[in-house]
Amino acid sequence: MLSICAVSICAVLLGWMNTAAVVQAQAKSDAEIQVNDRPDALSLDAATANAWAQMVLDGVNTEFPNKMPIVYVGEDQLKSPRENFPAFYGCFDWHSSVHGHWLLVRTLRLFPDMESAQQVRWELNRHLSAENLKQEAQFFAREEHKTFERMYGWAWYLRLVMELDRWDDADAKSWRNHLRPLETLLVDRIQAYLPLLTFPIRTGQHTDTAFALGQILDYARAMELDDLEQQVIDRAKEFYARDERYPVQYEPSGHDFFSSCWNEADLMRRILDAQDFESWLQQFVPELATQLTDGTIQPVSVSDVTDGKLVHLAGLNLHRAWCLRSVAESLPDGQPLRQPLVESAARHLRSGLNYVNSGHYEGDHWLATFALYAMTDVGIDESEP
Repeated sequence: MLSICAVSICAVLLGWMNTAAVVQAQAKSDAEIQVNDRPDALSLDAATANAWAQMVLDGVNTEFPNKMPIVYVGEDQLKSPRENFPAFYGCFDWHSSVHGHWLLVRTLRLFPDMESAQQVRWELNRHLSAENLKQEAQFFAREEHKTFERMYGWAWYLRLVMELDRWDDADAKSWRNHLRPLETLLVDRIQAYLPLLTFPIRTGQHTDTAFALGQILDYARAMELDDLEQQVIDRAKEFYARDERYPVQYEPSGHDFFSSCWNEADLMRRILDAQDFESWLQQFVPELATQLTDGTIQPVSVSDVTDGKLVHLAGLNLHRAWCLRSVAESLPDGQPLRQPLVESAARHLRSGLNYVNSGHYEGDHWLATFALYAMTDVGIDESEP
């Protein structure tokens, strides 16, 4: 079953739209995101999942334009994206390709009969081959690449591993095994890096520490890696347990696709019980009840969807949506903040979805991932699909 917060969001959106459609994404396919027949569930329909998968299929095979922040120590390393990354060369950059593949896996798993299912499966077989993933692991193993995609891309890679690990499908089992060499290397890198990270990185972009720790914690629990789980919990408490009066009014900055504030809260709700989390949240954002309604925390608009940095703000809306909902779900029943958080999450979701499938690659190469994450309660209950 979906969470009570997902039910509440459904009710809020139905109230706004007064129709069975939650929101119409601005998609080339004109697919709609629908509330399905059960009144207690909010989910994607197969048409929207298919539209997003088709968009990502285009992206994972688009080699250029491409951004590769690589350290070169010799001219022999000057290679094309596909030569360096035979699996994850598309979608403009490595991490976007990784979470694009996560979207393909998740949509295929949730909608095995969607129109593009056969094509998705074929492309996953081609990209996630044993040889391709072996070559990617060899790239990461080089000393000069030890900081490459640290830790944002690493976190999305482990999320892809989790998605495949829980799927009882012959192809998925094969793909999951092919991911193991780089998976093992990244876990080793994480465990070596975290003791050296003196301070958390607080930013609205890729390097935000709290986002990565949340994903890594989910992975450690799913794989029953007790040492890694405890390491993440210990670092999270050291970094964030004493935080108070976060300056919510300073977010967002102009290029944010994350809220560092809500990444932190989304992490801490994973490691504290409901009562302790409620106390922590009160010290962290003591004016939250007011800030959720006075315009301090509200959806933001994108002034130019063709600008690769400015369009980040569309992702911020979707990111806030999933964090606000997860925080609400983690509070004790009857806690007064739960409903305002749910309502704010719904507003952010509605706003963010309007930018998915805009027709411009600057956002189209990644925004559907954030939309799928927000729409399917990823990370809220890891026992759910």
